[in-house]
Amino acid sequence: MMKIGLAAIFLACSLSATAQTTPIYADSSAPTEARITDLLNHMTLEEKVDAFSTDPTVPRLGIVGTGHVEGLHGLALGGPGHWEGREGRSFLTVIPTTTFPQSRGLGQTWDPALLTQAAGQEAYETRYAFGKYHRGGLVVRAPNADLSRDPRWGRSEESYGEDPFLVGTLATAYTRGLQGDGKYWETASLLKHFLANSNENLRTSSSSNFDERLFQEYYSVPFRMAIEDGHANAFMTAYNSWNGVPMIENPVLRNVVMKDWGENGIICTDGGALTALVKDHKAFKTMPEAVAATVHAGINQYLDDYKPAMEDALKQGLITEADLDRNLRGVFRVMIKLGMLDPNQIVPYARIGFDDGLGKNLAPDPWRQPGPKALARHVTDESIVLLKNDAAADGPKLLPLDTAKLKSIAVIGPYADKVLIDWYSGTPPFTVTPLAGIKARAGSGVNVQYASGDDLNAVTTLAKSADAVIVVIGNNPTCGAGWNVCPTPSDGKEAIDRKSMTLAQEDLAKAAYAANPKTIVVLQASFPFTTTWTQDHISAILEMTHNSEEQGDGLADVLFGDYDPAGRLTQTWVRDEADLPPMMDYNIRDGRTYMYAKQKPLYAFGFGLSYTTFAYSDLKVSKSTLAEGETATVSVAVKNTGSRAGDEVVQLYVSHQNSPVDWPTEALKGFARVSLQPGETKTVSLPLTAKALEYWSDATKSFTLAKDTVVVKVGGSSDSLPLQKAISVK
Repeated sequence: MMKIGLAAIFLACSLSATAQTTPIYADSSAPTEARITDLLNHMTLEEKVDAFSTDPTVPRLGIVGTGHVEGLHGLALGGPGHWEGREGRSFLTVIPTTTFPQSRGLGQTWDPALLTQAAGQEAYETRYAFGKYHRGGLVVRAPNADLSRDPRWGRSEESYGEDPFLVGTLATAYTRGLQGDGKYWETASLLKHFLANSNENLRTSSSSNFDERLFQEYYSVPFRMAIEDGHANAFMTAYNSWNGVPMIENPVLRNVVMKDWGENGIICTDGGALTALVKDHKAFKTMPEAVAATVHAGINQYLDDYKPAMEDALKQGLITEADLDRNLRGVFRVMIKLGMLDPNQIVPYARIGFDDGLGKNLAPDPWRQPGPKALARHVTDESIVLLKNDAAADGPKLLPLDTAKLKSIAVIGPYADKVLIDWYSGTPPFTVTPLAGIKARAGSGVNVQYASGDDLNAVTTLAKSADAVIVVIGNNPTCGAGWNVCPTPSDGKEAIDRKSMTLAQEDLAKAAYAANPKTIVVLQASFPFTTTWTQDHISAILEMTHNSEEQGDGLADVLFGDYDPAGRLTQTWVRDEADLPPMMDYNIRDGRTYMYAKQKPLYAFGFGLSYTTFAYSDLKVSKSTLAEGETATVSVAVKNTGSRAGDEVVQLYVSHQNSPVDWPTEALKGFARVSLQPGETKTVSLPLTAKALEYWSDATKSFTLAKDTVVVKVGGSSDSLPLQKAISVK
């Protein structure tokens, strides 16, 4: 009995000693800040310097961090950029992933709930690849919260649009889908690129110049919304300066994003931005000075070779270990939210890729399953915009196509038998081209023939012989050339802005139309074009973006009327490039975007047609006077007056009549995508807060509500707002 008692006491003491030696940073029940403090106290200075990379692993302490992956419209573990595809000199096997339309196409859905669903699928596949294949990372560089204030911007495809409220709402939705809302995040959303990054040429040395009111009311809005409402806690700084101060070292990082908005996680540089601070911006003479400035600004992850400069900055006393500690806290806050410091057994997302966390997988990879495939098709359906559908010269409207009345279809265009993916795409597990989608839907009773368009005589001959002609034209999202080379002037991508907005391939539409007026044009576009000839002559025009694995099926769904088009444009299409201010004019008040445009556009912001029709009536605003802190409800009855089921995107705008400050002509303040059966009426209610009507006061350095008369406008696009009602603001 005595021996057993002593043994029990010895064992109890041993367990107690073991428990006492367990570091606080490894205790999942301890407060986050206490865990981080303890971890930093255990780390050496060298380990802290190492942790400023995009993978804050600390091997000696058993800390396994996680790096970044690209994911603007699906997890990228492949694609043109070879994302996460190189290891030393060898190439890793490409992992296919579910691939959605380009971000611009996601924006054209005007459907936040659908974007959350798509982002949730991406997050699941990111965890799955990380768990099963040990590939990628859990910090996802998405969404892009930049505003496409100029259609010549080479990266317009990455932006949801030109309006801050729309982009902010969609960025928030995508962030929520990536992260989830539990104790742990499925993945971490890293927003790109803060701030005012919408020129590629000279981007590493250029300055985006505008006043603080535009900063607060326009350029920063999507970032603020995604951080405050979506709880994003990571973002990437832009290459450019704002008013002469490079964003990588701009005080606004600490003074606004961290202090005012509450972001306290990852602040990452873009690739090469630290070096550009010295070489291009010439803001500092030496790299140690540059890295010190960025550390003081709040940067805690680098996409550069920063270590030698950081070590020298420490030696020179330009920064201290305490400075490193302060910044690294943000990195480890994100790691803790991802569950990287906790046992896999208590992190639900860590089991993704396995049946029960024991290493045995029982299901096919998610990108091979029917659910994600169907989701990609649905997103593609919702993203397609009907730009025109007039009656043909000698008959009824061309769309939707009726296979019972067709014996032959000519499909024409260099991209009609391709699915073009962009620089930030992954590799889809399969693709359906427009030609393949049309053939499959038309069936064996319709003869579908194809011409690439290389030979205009062949185009003419084929078009003449067909009952309907579908011309698929647009841009190449990778330009089909080198990194910063775009042989076609109207193409653009990262590192190069567009030199023209004239679509050279429009000649194919002209040739086909001359041979057969029953020509339908499909614009596969990463950005707007000045296709005025097409609008003036072609009876039916559809627009869609690139990159969806279900590109062809989605197009066929709309062409043949299996899905009623309800995509809406998120960027103004100007009639002429001369209607735009100079590219580097960032003061949008000079005539940029639908809010300040001085010329009538080719297609307005929010524009999009349907195969059915809708009528608006009974506009009501719950408050005739709106005071600070209050919210009014704007309601309107929407009726499907046509014979087909369809979606309408109800849009709420405001304009100001008696304000003491200048405002845009009108500004979007609410929207809802609503489905209606033929003859069905629904009442759509949208909130309008007094906060949404505030302006930034330079005098008080705060948002202010001014006495005003505000006109509430509701309709189907920014240039079609049939119902209006004035309310007072006090």
